[in-house]
Amino acid sequence: MTTVSTPPTSGDIHEKGLAAGRIGTFTGAVLGISTVAPGYTLTASIGLMVAAVAAKVPAILIVGFIPMFLTAYAYRELNNRMPDCGASFTWSTKAFGPYVGWMCGWGMVLATIFVLSNLAAIAVEFFYLFLADVFNNPAIEQFGTGKAVNIISTLLFLAAATWVSARGIQTSERIQYVLVAFQMVVLLGFAITAVVKSSSQPTHLSFDIDWFNPFTGLGISALILGVVGSIFGFWGWDTTLTLGEESKDPTRVPGRAGLLCVLSILFTYLLIAVGVTMFAGVGTEGIGLGNPDNADNVFAALAHPVLGSLGPFVLLAVFASAAASLQTTFLPAARTLLAMGSYEAFPKKFASISPRFLSPVFATVFAGVVTGVFYTAVSLLSDSVLWDTVASLGIMICWYYGITAFACVWYFRSELFRNARSVVFKFVFPLLGALLLFAVFLISVHQSMDPENGSGSQVFGIGLVFWIGFGSLVLGAVLMIVMRAVNPSFFTGQTLAKGTSATDPEFEGIQ
Repeated sequence: MTTVSTPPTSGDIHEKGLAAGRIGTFTGAVLGISTVAPGYTLTASIGLMVAAVAAKVPAILIVGFIPMFLTAYAYRELNNRMPDCGASFTWSTKAFGPYVGWMCGWGMVLATIFVLSNLAAIAVEFFYLFLADVFNNPAIEQFGTGKAVNIISTLLFLAAATWVSARGIQTSERIQYVLVAFQMVVLLGFAITAVVKSSSQPTHLSFDIDWFNPFTGLGISALILGVVGSIFGFWGWDTTLTLGEESKDPTRVPGRAGLLCVLSILFTYLLIAVGVTMFAGVGTEGIGLGNPDNADNVFAALAHPVLGSLGPFVLLAVFASAAASLQTTFLPAARTLLAMGSYEAFPKKFASISPRFLSPVFATVFAGVVTGVFYTAVSLLSDSVLWDTVASLGIMICWYYGITAFACVWYFRSELFRNARSVVFKFVFPLLGALLLFAVFLISVHQSMDPENGSGSQVFGIGLVFWIGFGSLVLGAVLMIVMRAVNPSFFTGQTLAKGTSATDPEFEGIQ
């Protein structure tokens, strides 16, 4: 049996029935780190970055970190005033009205479903890769790539992640402590060992502080790569903001957890980038990071050279990273769907809460089923469609991150220059973050039109990535019109009214 929250007719934000007071700053940061999934993210991205900038990977990581860091302040300020599990959807609705808010929420949900498919596929890949390494049997890895086995395995992982997420935040929290701790210990141990052993390697590069300097040796294309890469490398930290209603201090904990998450991820990325660069170098042969054969899976190439007999633990850590992120990525998706249902932007069924687990079971199961159907369909259709879908993520993420950052500036427009703190954290930081994300959005849309920036698939000469990414936003606009006709209460401001910081109450908590 489930209960459904009934929104007030005044248009105020309100509680949804989630388990309040469960999440502290540290736990929120752990859940954010889990969603970012540093192990899974780095193994496929370091090689590609080295191909573009050689040893300057730390520099572009820092450049790419900047828009995420600036945007995190926009999220923090909005959450301080309006803690709500709908996060981007709720805040953009309050700032710009129901139509922008609906499209912002749609972009977030769709991006999550896209990445859930990829996470499940990566978890399956590294599960069989780990077994093949442990049993020294390459046939096991090939077994996992078979279409039928791959789809069945992926659906099983999705089902398990859905089940854990549906059981509530406490179950998710306990499992994440184990998975994230294991992942981080292995990755940091791998990086430190790589630094220590690097001097004995023929591929060794001596540490150079200039690796961190983005003002030397980088062209504009490399700087753009750094910002675009951050969309994937740091995406997921905003999970902490969708848990505001379940936090011990809804107005402060989520923002602090988000900042702690992005800073922790930056430190981890920089340490690993330095470690593998010193150990393997940037050459194009052998274990060199510039070797095209290593680009898609750097950790698999370096696991045994760095850790010897303990090498399989690196593969297991990447598997744990993907599995952990698969489970926590359901959290923001389900809570955004919950909020959209609660404010009647989606059907009211999405507002249902399990009285046993105090979690949005229906929304969680819905996200899991849609992801499973989506993955199965595109896998049977073509592998290129699946990877083009993942490649379109940059468009979706920049869309809803950018709208949220702009929403901070617009919502607080009456108090932007009240004091120095407001100028910096409500105006300058969010505006810069929004402009950077908007620029990356335009660049991503333009580049997606070239089939060479995806799998090569095209429709009428335009890359499939464009049709999936931009086309998904058009589909969202059509669905929004349908929802407007079916249930206009959200779109007329009855359930969630547009406002500004000057007209809305000074929220001390959720009304």
